[in-house]
Amino acid sequence: MTFAWYGHLQFKKWNIFQDTSLIGIILISWFIALFEYLFQVPGNRIGHESMGGPFNLFQLKMLQEVITLVVFTVCTVFIFKTDKLQWNYLVGFFFMILAVFFVFKKW
Repeated sequence: MTFAWYGHLQFKKWNIFQDTSLIGIILISWFIALFEYLFQVPGNRIGHESMGGPFNLFQLKMLQEVITLVVFTVCTVFIFKTDKLQWNYLVGFFFMILAVFFVFKKW
């Protein structure tokens, strides 16, 4: 979803789709998002405990958020090259890792 939501902000920098209308940008983003949904929906279905998988809904959502954050960070720093990774972001990521621990810990 990173490219679907934020990639269009780089079109001017990449010299592509510069004259595309907002409706055109939305359609391009939906096309990119559709590609991700083709993987996300089956992954959630296979991974959910009601379908024989090991995860409940909270765990699936936490996995999705952490994966999205990692992909977003890599894209922002290395592909988009728009922002630098600052210490406060790393602290926030650390707390996300703690959140994963608490969500997956069997108490």
